[in-house]
Amino acid sequence: MIIEYVGVSEINGSLVVLDGVKGASYEEIVTIKLADGTARQGRVVQIEGERIVVQVFEGTSNISLENTATILTGRPMEMPLSPEIVGRILDGAGRPIDGLGPIYPETRRDINGTAINPVSRVYPRNYINTGISSIDTLSTLIRGQKLPIFSGSGMKHNELAVQIVRQAKITGADESNFGVVFAAMGVKNDVAEYFRSSFEQAGVMQHVTMLLNLSNDPIIERTLTPRCALTIAEYLAFELNMHILVIMTDMTSYAEALREFSSSKGEIPGRKGYPGYLYSDLASMYERAGMIKGSTGSVTQIPILTMPNDDITHPVPDLTGYITEGQIVLDRSLQAQGIYPPVNVLPSLSRLMKDGIGDGYTRADHAPLSNQLFASYAKVIDARSLASVIGEEELSDTDKKYIEFGRQFENTFVNQGFTENRSIDQSLDLGWKLLSTLPREELDRVDDSMLDQYYSG
Repeated sequence: MIIEYVGVSEINGSLVVLDGVKGASYEEIVTIKLADGTARQGRVVQIEGERIVVQVFEGTSNISLENTATILTGRPMEMPLSPEIVGRILDGAGRPIDGLGPIYPETRRDINGTAINPVSRVYPRNYINTGISSIDTLSTLIRGQKLPIFSGSGMKHNELAVQIVRQAKITGADESNFGVVFAAMGVKNDVAEYFRSSFEQAGVMQHVTMLLNLSNDPIIERTLTPRCALTIAEYLAFELNMHILVIMTDMTSYAEALREFSSSKGEIPGRKGYPGYLYSDLASMYERAGMIKGSTGSVTQIPILTMPNDDITHPVPDLTGYITEGQIVLDRSLQAQGIYPPVNVLPSLSRLMKDGIGDGYTRADHAPLSNQLFASYAKVIDARSLASVIGEEELSDTDKKYIEFGRQFENTFVNQGFTENRSIDQSLDLGWKLLSTLPREELDRVDDSMLDQYYSG
């Protein structure tokens, strides 16, 4: 029996409170009918006995305390899914906004997902080629991994996201079975149009599913966007056996929406006003990446987040770093030098990289080359610190060679054009070319047989 509850007790921001409700469930979707005949959706976010708090997705304007009718649907929020969702543009709540009509679902899935049994997880192995040397060579993205990009306000993370979507591909027999789910949260209209036009002009829209939550959309919708995106990704990966790359930008906008929502519920704040459950909330999304037994597909995540005041210890990047398997850090000083993408390779790492590169995956020399580039660039930083004290002309000949190596490394290896797509072989060969500018005896991370093959100094 469907019961209709007439009237609400309180309205507070995007929340309405109802009393005398029996049998409600947490996260249950409700339909709210207004006096003018229109209907809105909401979900139950708090239950205290027979008193429930409902979060209204479209906002609470024009909702009457007396004439509003509320119906509990008895189910959580579900995403309509079918293979035709690939190539579509949706809003933050998963509704089509591309003018191509509704999605006729073959199935529906709870946007909160279902927990993956750790025993059923498959260890990630193969890599995803992004065409960007600093990522492919030094912080390789592995299928099934979660590898965030830490950026700052005003930096070129949007351009980097577009380049990754445009260039990313997998190798092997299943390379045609690759797709991208792109979720933008809290972006301005011009940024949303930039993403849309960039994908269309590059001709990649046919394998991209976009979710766009604009800055003037309700913040409640922003809290749904990443979960809708991941639900689409899981369907495509684990039911259609596709390899899906999920790019979510900007997770800081999501966390701020969560903070605002938590505050409106009257919850006790944690660090910097964020809710105490921010860690578990982020983990509930990041842990939806991976591969599972019984499916040949995979879900790989690249969450992009802007660090407030470029502070990597801020709660959002700090907690993200705990959950994910590495990070790619963008550096403002490199961007100021005109280097794109401004990837700071020393604090960047990929913890799963070691098992997805080398012979049979990329090239046998990949791992030792990567280690040597890291070690040599670390010495560049030491040499620069010394030069800032005593002057570059007072440095030893070896230190001067490191200074020159650092300049070339940043200007030719890290720096590459927005439209430049380098193969893994091109990136590795470029790395050897740079290492060959250093004395052979300085290359202590590579064995002699490999030096005989690749060193040309």
